[in-house]
Amino acid sequence: MLLGLDSDFPGLTADVNVSGDGLVQLGTVRPDAAELLAKLITAGLHAELDGPESEKGVSLRRRETPAA
Repeated sequence: MLLGLDSDFPGLTADVNVSGDGLVQLGTVRPDAAELLAKLITAGLHAELDGPESEKGVSLRRRETPAA
């Protein structure tokens, strides 16, 4: 919700298992929303491993799709 992606992932839920590990269920998502999520995860992993320098050149801009 903080990233404004709630409309892309309407079935998104989060929970924890009995061990306290986080679980995320995406529900049904459009292919472009799944691609955006993959880019966000990749950018986050690069930032975690390499620091702020890794974010250069990673485009996370949302593609505008025509209304159905």
